Amino acid sequence: MPIVFEKDGYKFFFYSNEHDPIHVHVRHAGGEAVFDVEDEVELRESQHMKMNELKKALKLAREHRDLIVEKWHEHLG
Repeated sequence: MPIVFEKDGYKFFFYSNEHDPIHVHVRHAGGEAVFDVEDEVELRESQHMKMNELKKALKLAREHRDLIVEKWHEHLG
């Protein structure tokens, strides 16, 4: 499970068997969400994350979008 980055208790990562479109998983406080990042950063799904946690995760994903895309290509081709 390649970790892209961690910040403020949020862990952004990929699974080894990922698929298009480019997306990133994030875990925080027992919850998990998935953000598509290929064009714009958009929430795809979430489980057990509060609205304020999702907003923070979205903000972090937007701030680090270029890094996420770069790491996607490094790890997944």
